[in-house]
Amino acid sequence: MVNAISSQSLPWYTGRSLYSGLMEHLSPLHLGQQHEGGDMSNRIIPMKLVVLGEGGVGKSALSCQFIRNHFISEYDPTIENSFREQKTIDGQAYMLEIVDTAGQDEYNAMRDRYIRLGEGARFRLYLFLTSLGFVLVYSITSRVSFEKLDAFHSSIQRVREDDVYPVVLVANKSDLEADREVTTSEGISYSKKVKAAFFETSAKLRMNVDESFMQLVREVVKMKSTEGASEHTEPDTPKSTNPEKKGCCIIV
Repeated sequence: MVNAISSQSLPWYTGRSLYSGLMEHLSPLHLGQQHEGGDMSNRIIPMKLVVLGEGGVGKSALSCQFIRNHFISEYDPTIENSFREQKTIDGQAYMLEIVDTAGQDEYNAMRDRYIRLGEGARFRLYLFLTSLGFVLVYSITSRVSFEKLDAFHSSIQRVREDDVYPVVLVANKSDLEADREVTTSEGISYSKKVKAAFFETSAKLRMNVDESFMQLVREVVKMKSTEGASEHTEPDTPKSTNPEKKGCCIIV
């Protein structure tokens, strides 16, 4: 549990929410908040996003495709990568840092250990607490990766407590339709459960890759503009494109 970490090791912990305490400690350096008299549109806003999911679902491929416009078919599933690039979304420049986490089973215990103990705990807390949005990824060809989404989502909840955090749910490898094990409707149902926008993507074909990350940035901006709300609004009526041609996109 996060409570096992001594507050003395967290100078920004004020006895309230861990997230709220850290946000005050970091602001405005890490959150790109507008300085008095400044023009937000003329600033490059830093934003950290974390990609979570089981090993082999294509997290690295998605991140690399979005940042570098390059598809990678081979990767080391035990390494956490960080991709950093300036992107302009809706006319605003952002310096995006995409943290691509390791996802193999043998590293799940290490992930929780980061949260519980020592220096690793401080690093993991810092990663989760300073990240403004999260991408949950599974593969449509792996029911196991879909069933493990709850564990990844819970790992965020343990750290972020009751704080609001935007999430986008990504069903990757939609180019492998013949090997599908998870239906589109199952993905949509889960996205509603966690109040996340939903995209079926193909990192290989660059299908809905940009759209999923850009939507997360928009959700972060929306969250910051309405910060202070105690809970998410109810989902709107979903709008979707034809999943057979362009993949599925549901914004809730």
